[in-house]
Order: sequence, then structure tokens, then C-alpha cells
Amino acid sequence: MKDDAECATVYNMRTLKIPTASEMSLTKVCNALGDPVRMKIAHCLASSGEKNCSAFEVDHISKSTLSHHIKLLREAGIIQPRIEGKHHFYSLRKDELNTRFPGLVDMILQTGGLD
Repeated sequence: MKDDAECATVYNMRTLKIPTASEMSLTKVCNALGDPVRMKIAHCLASSGEKNCSAFEVDHISKSTLSHHIKLLREAGIIQPRIEGKHHFYSLRKDELNTRFPGLVDMILQTGGLD
């Protein structure tokens, strides 16, 4: 688990800002989870752990649209990226979310990722 000092990670010659647990905003988290596609992604990660973006069980959407949804989840602090070569892996930040918003991960799991 990351501490609240600095949670920026360098990937592909750029810095991706990932909010620390104390920087997570309930408004941003709820907004990110308010879209059915993003809720499906979060549910997929909550129930099965780390996944490559090609393994997300979402309806037929383009890579650029999927990338946009992933970006919003990351910027809200919901997911953590890990890049290994050309492969991008994502995991739900369960511990941080449960610390900041108790019960949120359980709610994600109960919804089944559906609208």
C-alpha cells in the first residue's frame, strides 16, 4: 500500500498523477463510477484482481474509448496502473478505497458491474 507522500508514477516518459487516499474526492469517485462501462471495469477488477486492459468484459467499444474510461478511473484514484513493456495492467485500489470510503468496494461487488 502506498503512503500519502507522493503517488505519481513515471510511465512512457510522462508522469501519471494518481491521487493518494487522502486526496480522493467522493464526488470524483462517484462520477467515475456513475458510467456503466466504468462500473463494469471496477467490478471486474474488484472480483478478479489485476487485469490487462484487453481482458475487461465491456461491450464493443473502441480502444480510444476504453482508454478514456480507464483514464477517468485512474484520475479518480479508483485504479492503479502497472505497465510492463507494451502491456498495461490495472488493479482496483481496494485498501485505499476502503480506508477512504468504507463499504465502497463491497457496493461495487454487489452491483455486479451493472447499471
